[in-house]
Amino acid sequence: MKQSIIEITQRIKENSRPTRKAYLERVNEMRKRDRGADRLGCANVAHAIAALPQNEKLRIVEKKGPNIGIITAYNDMLSAHKPYENYPQIIRQAALSFGATAQVAGGVPAMCDGVTQGEPGMELSLFSRDTIAMGTAIGLSHDVFDGMLLLGICDKIVPGLLIGALHFGHLPAIFVPAGPMSTGIDNTQKSKVREQYAQGKVGRKELLASESSAYHGEGTCTFYGTANSNQMLMEAMGLHIPGSAFVHPHDGVRKLLTIEAVKQLVANIGAEKVTPIGEMVNEEVIINAMAALLATGGSTNHLIHWVAIARAAGIIIDWSDFHDLAKSVPLLASVYPNGKADVNEFQSAGGPAFVIRELLELGCMYPDVTSVVGQGIESYTKLPQTKKDELIWKKLPDESGDESIVRKGNNPFSEEGGLKLLKGNLGRSVIKVSAVPEDRYIIEAPAMIFNSQEELLKAFDDGLLEKDFIAVVRFQGPMANGMPELHKLTPPLSVIQNQGFKVAIVTDGRMSGASGKIPAAIHLSPEAAAGGSIAKIKEGDIIRINAVVGSMNVLIDEDTWSERRPAILTEAIKTKNGHGIGRELFGNMRKNVLSAEEGAITWVI
Repeated sequence: MKQSIIEITQRIKENSRPTRKAYLERVNEMRKRDRGADRLGCANVAHAIAALPQNEKLRIVEKKGPNIGIITAYNDMLSAHKPYENYPQIIRQAALSFGATAQVAGGVPAMCDGVTQGEPGMELSLFSRDTIAMGTAIGLSHDVFDGMLLLGICDKIVPGLLIGALHFGHLPAIFVPAGPMSTGIDNTQKSKVREQYAQGKVGRKELLASESSAYHGEGTCTFYGTANSNQMLMEAMGLHIPGSAFVHPHDGVRKLLTIEAVKQLVANIGAEKVTPIGEMVNEEVIINAMAALLATGGSTNHLIHWVAIARAAGIIIDWSDFHDLAKSVPLLASVYPNGKADVNEFQSAGGPAFVIRELLELGCMYPDVTSVVGQGIESYTKLPQTKKDELIWKKLPDESGDESIVRKGNNPFSEEGGLKLLKGNLGRSVIKVSAVPEDRYIIEAPAMIFNSQEELLKAFDDGLLEKDFIAVVRFQGPMANGMPELHKLTPPLSVIQNQGFKVAIVTDGRMSGASGKIPAAIHLSPEAAAGGSIAKIKEGDIIRINAVVGSMNVLIDEDTWSERRPAILTEAIKTKNGHGIGRELFGNMRKNVLSAEEGAITWVI
């Protein structure tokens, strides 16, 4: 291992010592108990197994076979989650063949950020993560399960399921993905049509045809946004059956991988030394996930989610840890929005297995962590295939299948990872440098102030943005309105940038994992609604963003800046942000949420 990464890991361990110790003590106390069917009252057990066939009841009660709890995020509106419709039946049948039983313990909500982008529903998106975690807990609270299978893929779903699972850290667990949809329209062409629509060069009919050619079937969207970053990180953490991430839903290998997940979980439950998920997800595993994120230029959303996930396991990290780690982890992948390729092309070129192998060889990932298939992460450097209808894992070629998509460690796209921390008199923010050309790493321009994304879009329509400027979009943090993604701002800002103007965005909101091109200082903390410095910026203030050195400042003398009073979130805006499309139900989350750098957590006591 690189010494620099060992030092970061030790720092995290030291910062986490009391919380991790307390967490593991709780996990161990839960592990000491008898299994649920032997411990619960007879009426409790009878309720739990009432709907099962008699042979399965006997298997649980008399034969004391493992009982698997399934938490599913199935719905048939999300293309990524539609394939899960028949998974419970596949899992139940597989479980029986391995001497176990399986029950759907519960379903959790799964919203599509693509549907809600730019709409009020997007203000529920980030909070849906913790809602999913709570839904996971409700399903598992029946407490009759010996292990869990977690079915989810997209943006907030995997982090929510993982947070929920870690609160049942005494149980072994495996995540079961379903794979990406087949490749549709080229992502570059899709972005071009969006920009043409923003300019009025094409109409709604042409835009819908383009979008429908991109999003056209079952499976995960094929750009490397938050959903597919989730899958990369699950591989790096050893929480998938190796190589599961990007196998197409209708590939014959996919069903075999799902059956293998059941087989492996049953084996893990019955192992002499059971390693539950709470022990498995330790500081080294968190570092492995962070390294994979940085090496692939993954979604900025994970600078929020992984802080929350780590906290669920008693591990304390912040953006400084990501920033420092990025100095030691090279950028090895270029997948849209960082490059032209989609995830299917990424998989064909080597995919997660190639990246993990290279990171291991570079000493950027810990090799000896426990995965769901045993000790060590080396299994995740191979690709699953079939031989006579059975799964085998094949070693990768030494060289990349396409060096424009994925590269070896000795020839990276960049010596540093794709995400950086920005610090200065505006607070702390992050920027995804892997999606931005180097000539845009430094932007200095006057501020234009917007208190909503609608204000910016109107300014574009009115022709007010054809100049150098930095868009300050504030009151978009978790406390203000749930921290929506602002992906709809990318096309109009790209149009202005393509006209030759200097353009950037500074916001306490989020940008989509699919956003790129525009230099974006996002997740600014403290947020405007908490009195953060972003609320002190005035129209015309000169802002300088420097992603080379990691700074972001309003260029104003210190005394003048300190004397300024921040703008206040008006009662009218508070009322608007808190009503309609179910937003009333999330008022307590807005009230109690921690900052973005603290994971935007709503559940810390």
